[in-house]
Amino acid sequence: MKSLITRSATPIGALIAAALLMIAVAVIVMANISHAGNGESGQDGRLVTIHDRGTEKVILTQAGTVGDALAEAGVVLDPKDAVEPSTNQKLVASDYQVNIYRARPVIVVDGVIKQKIVTPYQTAPQIVKDAGIKLYPEDTTKLERVNDIVAEGAGLRLTIDRATPFKFTLYGETITARTQAATVGDMLVEKGIKLGANDRVSVDKSTPITSDLSVRVWREGKQTVTVDESVDFAVDKISDANREPSYREIRTPGEKGSRSVTYEIEIQDGKEVSRTEIASIVTKQPKTQVEVVGVKGQYTTPSENQTITWDYLIGQGFTRNQTAGIMGNLMQEHRFNTSGDGLAQWTGGRKAKLMAMPNPYNIYTQLDFLMSELNSNYRSVQNEIRASGTVELAVKIFQDKYERCGICAESNRIQYAYNILASH
Repeated sequence: MKSLITRSATPIGALIAAALLMIAVAVIVMANISHAGNGESGQDGRLVTIHDRGTEKVILTQAGTVGDALAEAGVVLDPKDAVEPSTNQKLVASDYQVNIYRARPVIVVDGVIKQKIVTPYQTAPQIVKDAGIKLYPEDTTKLERVNDIVAEGAGLRLTIDRATPFKFTLYGETITARTQAATVGDMLVEKGIKLGANDRVSVDKSTPITSDLSVRVWREGKQTVTVDESVDFAVDKISDANREPSYREIRTPGEKGSRSVTYEIEIQDGKEVSRTEIASIVTKQPKTQVEVVGVKGQYTTPSENQTITWDYLIGQGFTRNQTAGIMGNLMQEHRFNTSGDGLAQWTGGRKAKLMAMPNPYNIYTQLDFLMSELNSNYRSVQNEIRASGTVELAVKIFQDKYERCGICAESNRIQYAYNILASH
């Protein structure tokens, strides 16, 4: 009898267990729906587009920082790679574009010293700083591609042309000055020193500049005085379209510079009645302050062609400022439309070459055509743009030497460039 009861009870127990399981699942689902309805789940995440050496990867993530998002996407970084925005940037917006600049070898030639460094930076000042090399304001640099990569061991060479140091006494103030000029006369012109009728120079103006040379300039007659004065630093503002207008962050603090200034002083009855600046030399360059300011809601969402153009030019190795400078011109020219004369409003033989390409009105075709010109007939324009550091300079170079417009409306192009920079 006991055995019979056991067999008949088993199906009933199973049904009861199944019913209880279904009730539990329903409770959990309803709880999740309620939780999501309260906006607490965050399961939508943030859309992060990663640009890495011409490839693009898009992920949906709930990561807290850019670095966490890259790790989640399986992106492996070398310690010398650069990431923009930085890996410690907190993710607060719904959409991000992350650019990875991979480190590559660069040969740095500084006089008789030749070294190879690995760096992700694109411009000469950044590369020099990364190499730990001190540059003086009068030194010049040249960044160029290396044809024989096997022999050099790198694809880029940075050559530093050092200015010649010499002892310079200007109206009683003695400093170690530097110049690229060949003669004393050329040096005075380079320094912006205009000699008056009563000014004298200790050596002939044709004297060659050498490292052991001493030059003295003085004024006969009226009294002169040389003092040190501070030089205010400039402020470079980066617009962030993801931040509220009240947001302001000092990313790199500015530092004041200094200059040595010589005044001619006229004294009557023991009192100074006039003071006129007659010469000055900057002894310490001011350091620009970099600030991030919020501009959320002040800029429109970029068009599809604009986004494609941004990603394309960044992928070609242009910096953010340089890319914005080029695109400010394209916005003024044709609002990123590929119809008619195309993105850059090509005409004549240039348009004929474009029209001979397959799918000439395709955005990618026109971007490839633009780069083909920058790599051939307009190579010098590309080199100047890559050497530029500001949005304004990149706009002007592309405007004057690539577009070669008649009525340029330069201020419009600069404003468009800053709008585009803030929107990406």
